[in-house]
Amino acid sequence: MQKIQVTIKDIAQALGISVSTVSRALQNHPRIGLRTKERVFETAQRLHYVPNPAAILLKKNRTATIGVVLPHLQEEFFSQAITGIEDVISAQQYNVVVSQSRDKLERENRAIKSFINSRVDGVIASISAETTQYYQFRELENYGIPVVFFDRVPKDVPVNRVRGNIADAAFEVIQFLAQKGIKKVAILNGPASLEVSDERLMGYWNAMKQFDLPIHQPFIKTTDLSKEDTLKKMLDLIDGPTMPEAVFCFNDYVAMYAMQACRQKGLVPNKDIVFVSFANLPITAYLDNPPLASVEQFAYQMGEEAAKLLLKIIQSPADSVLPPEEIVINTRLIVHS
Repeated sequence: MQKIQVTIKDIAQALGISVSTVSRALQNHPRIGLRTKERVFETAQRLHYVPNPAAILLKKNRTATIGVVLPHLQEEFFSQAITGIEDVISAQQYNVVVSQSRDKLERENRAIKSFINSRVDGVIASISAETTQYYQFRELENYGIPVVFFDRVPKDVPVNRVRGNIADAAFEVIQFLAQKGIKKVAILNGPASLEVSDERLMGYWNAMKQFDLPIHQPFIKTTDLSKEDTLKKMLDLIDGPTMPEAVFCFNDYVAMYAMQACRQKGLVPNKDIVFVSFANLPITAYLDNPPLASVEQFAYQMGEEAAKLLLKIIQSPADSVLPPEEIVINTRLIVHS
């Protein structure tokens, strides 16, 4: 049999006083006399009254819950970021609710609506591959719910964000290949809607020019980050009039998909075609031929900083106006050979 939850209304009825008096007494309000407080506390203890934390938080217009929406939890980069977020958030007695967009705008919008309905205190987001507008996140702000973006952030919009120095890292990747005497370098980039894709292309382009490497337009490919599309674009590179010596991939997952295309064509990854990428995921250590080099983006730290920034905004005075803040996490090129 389910136990009936005792409320302050039950205490009030037992004592023959108002609910508001009981509420104030339980909060040790100075306007309530000592004898009344003692009677309220004694009755509350006798009836086994337990305060409802959710009700208290809602009364304070807080739910102590943070919403997180990101592309894929199965991607190690994002699971590391979630760990960083949770470690910071839980230390401040907040809960975390995670939703996956799976790189679909419709799923992302659904997550945002759910966060609004649940009245979360704030949202941390890494946008989907299909996201091109900011309006859905603006809806959160219309409800007074602050948003902090990490890694994948909106383009050309002043927002609170935590990101890596992607363009510089991409430049360093091409510089590494140039120093190895590799000249024909292709890029398997992410969707053009993502700012991180633009930054990778910018670093690639600037380095190719600086080191006097030939830029072939057919070598510049955009993928939707799916396995199917990556395989197709990599096969296009292999079957083209000129095969690249190296391929710079959006991340380690894209690199692994692209290497699978090489095997389909009887090529040995990182021997016949060299691969470099982003994320430096531990899983690549289990590959027979891991990417020659990968950019460490420090996903855990990125999650930590995003959570700290969001808490700073949430805990700031209600009448304060904080300008959008950007935190840049330095990357590091990790060479695997």
